[in-house]
Amino acid sequence: MLAQEDALSPPGGLPLLIAADLQDDLMVANNDLERLQRLLSDACDALLTHFYGATGEINHVLHIVASRPDVDAPGLHAAMQHLAGAITAMQFQDMASQLVGHTSRRLRNCADRLARDTMGDDEDGCAVVEAPPPRPNPVTQDEMDAGSIELF
Repeated sequence: MLAQEDALSPPGGLPLLIAADLQDDLMVANNDLERLQRLLSDACDALLTHFYGATGEINHVLHIVASRPDVDAPGLHAAMQHLAGAITAMQFQDMASQLVGHTSRRLRNCADRLARDTMGDDEDGCAVVEAPPPRPNPVTQDEMDAGSIELF
């Protein structure tokens, strides 16, 4: 059995079957992150559409109320403040997308290097390895406060 594993192992590397399983696991994790990215994007798009729609409706009512000096609408002003805060919080999706994309590229690079180093070059003699992200972390924030949003 040991001789059989040695035959499947490149010199100084992981056994081929272990490396292939690890590469598959990395690719599954990468695919899950890409699916998460799409889900976050779709949810954010829907929320922003509804938030902007609600903001437009409240602005319309505020305009009508403003034309009537006998009516005060503090609740509408408070609702506008809440919607503005919600829209600001939706910028979380931008940070999450950056982190998911960064992690996905890093996983892809690991899977590609593992395949190249374990299984050798492809039939062209030139295995394609996607470059790793240039920075270790694309987002430096770890919380959301009004006025402290960093988008890049």
